[in-house]
Amino acid sequence: MGKMDHSQAIVLFSGGQDSAVCLAWALSRFPYVETVGFDYGQRHKVELEVRQGFLASLKEAFPQWRERIKEDHLLDLGVLSDIGETALTEERAFAMGEDGLPTTFVPGRNLLFLTLAGSLSYRRGCRQIVTGVCETDFSGYPDCRDDTIKSLQVSMNLGMATNFVLHTPLMWLTKGETWGLARELGGETLVDLIVEETHTCYLGDREHRHDWGYGCGTCPACELRAQGWEAYQSSVQR
Repeated sequence: MGKMDHSQAIVLFSGGQDSAVCLAWALSRFPYVETVGFDYGQRHKVELEVRQGFLASLKEAFPQWRERIKEDHLLDLGVLSDIGETALTEERAFAMGEDGLPTTFVPGRNLLFLTLAGSLSYRRGCRQIVTGVCETDFSGYPDCRDDTIKSLQVSMNLGMATNFVLHTPLMWLTKGETWGLARELGGETLVDLIVEETHTCYLGDREHRHDWGYGCGTCPACELRAQGWEAYQSSVQR
């Protein structure tokens, strides 16, 4: 590894709404942005299939960002599926578990995502790491909390003897405010791209089209996205 470059960022880009907004946020701030996604055997693997289409559309719609978008990486994290017993990696109901956490919670997922993103950033010389975790609409996931991210930043910097900065631009935003941030960053063009070309539905449904995008409309991810869209539309119409 060479010297860490403060102007270079890596964005955890899943292909979903939140990470797409984070990508736009990073592109508005850093001249060099790489992306990384993770294949962990998720039921909604279609999110990985829409990533390249969204990146291509983003380059076409925003020429000012085109040269800033650099290499994309896809890392295999199938071990999370091997451990199993979550509604995101196997056929299980979306419900609250006996431990008080939703069955969609994949233990250690975000911790592993960020640690591996840190390892990749170390090799690529990128100091800035951007992720879409959010404590306001975090669905009960403890690894989305601000305290978790701050603690992990300290551990990663100690363990790799470096000075990463973990950015969480959505940490205190509701889903409605996240749609608003997209509009602030890229206008209705970016909002339309997110509606059409990102994926959030836990069941991987790309057949049913709603005002807010594609999805089954009933899983927790769809319900949250739909509620956020409604709140966003209400704020725009005021």
